[in-house]
Amino acid sequence: METGHAFGGVLQLLYDTFFANTFRFVRHFLLPKGDRGRISWNFVLTLGIVLIYGLVMLFSASYSTGYAKTQDIYHYIRPQAIIAVVGFVLMLLLSNINYRALQYAYWPLYLLTIIFLVWALFSPPQNGHYRWVFPFGGGADGGPLSSLSFQPSEIAKFSAILGVATYTDAHYAKRKTLFHGIIGPALPLIPFVILLLLEPHRSAIILMAMIVFTMLVCGGCGLRWMPVIVPAGAIAAVYMLLHSGDTGTERMGGAWGLTVADASTLDYQTRQSVYAISSGGLMGLGIGNSRQKHQYLPESVNDFIFSVLCEELGFIGAVVCMLLFAALIVQGIFIALKSPDYFGTMLGIGLMAQIAWQVFFHIGTVTATTPNTGISLPFFSSGGTSLLLLLAQMGILLSISRAGNAQEQRHRRQMAAAPRPAAARPQ
Repeated sequence: METGHAFGGVLQLLYDTFFANTFRFVRHFLLPKGDRGRISWNFVLTLGIVLIYGLVMLFSASYSTGYAKTQDIYHYIRPQAIIAVVGFVLMLLLSNINYRALQYAYWPLYLLTIIFLVWALFSPPQNGHYRWVFPFGGGADGGPLSSLSFQPSEIAKFSAILGVATYTDAHYAKRKTLFHGIIGPALPLIPFVILLLLEPHRSAIILMAMIVFTMLVCGGCGLRWMPVIVPAGAIAAVYMLLHSGDTGTERMGGAWGLTVADASTLDYQTRQSVYAISSGGLMGLGIGNSRQKHQYLPESVNDFIFSVLCEELGFIGAVVCMLLFAALIVQGIFIALKSPDYFGTMLGIGLMAQIAWQVFFHIGTVTATTPNTGISLPFFSSGGTSLLLLLAQMGILLSISRAGNAQEQRHRRQMAAAPRPAAARPQ
């Protein structure tokens, strides 16, 4: 009898977690009328400029590679431009959803993410890695849709952000303890880490760890334990990079000077990247005039696109790019801080932390400042999954901004309607 009750309790928990919450998510999908404030159009404008800048640079960086691989100079920019337009419209549409309802979608999304990560391990490998899922087969003769793919790691990043925001909001009063401040939010991420190690996709693990770390610190979670957690995490990251196959020591090369073998045979990507950046000088060689992108610089359309930007637009173009990202991140942080609730603040910080850390690691890699982690530049690098999900996540951020702006408008109306004290009469 006790076994039957326990089994029934487990079934009830599974039903409530995965199915009932899905219905709750659909029921509360749209923002309530009271939270439909104005959209932060300054953020939208900044994002639009970044997106256009990225598309221009992607075409310039990719036409040589596209022609060399497929005899089509539009091979990379065509799908990216289509996804950019679709994603931008999707972003504006998602600004109408109720971001709070995403708490109900976490566990179904978590289960779906694990399914996709496992699926990737049984998909055709690309360059020896199992990072992509091919929904329509992925074979050479599988039809026109066989080449369509996406990276589950991009979904895993958002799932991690949503999970940390949901857990810390639910245990707000206990967020300063070790378990509810650090262990509890990080525990569900262990399956993600294991599956990403099997792919392997170590850069996604490092990026996910930095996003979660940023959210916990900004949310005031387990701060007294951070002096222990931070060194342990740094040691784990260095160990993982050093033991990432034959290229492990190369990843720690560059400006760190940790390679001891012949430098001419190590860290080829980083050296070619530095050549491109140094060729650009102050003003650059001009848009479209990069030399390194002509099959000298590997991954010029993705992991090293900032190198091409520096070569063609020089120091000035690089500074403009970084200032645009800085403006985007600062505006996003202000949106998160104006959220009406703790969950919205944590969610917004996580979304902006992803962009900030990707920009940091990408620029750090191409300038030989950080180890070669192979992380794309948001809104610039080729990759439909990343671009579509990033724009969708910016739509969620705009939903937070609408709720925050609505609260601010209500506060102003209340202040304006409040009776003012009568002026004191002169004696």
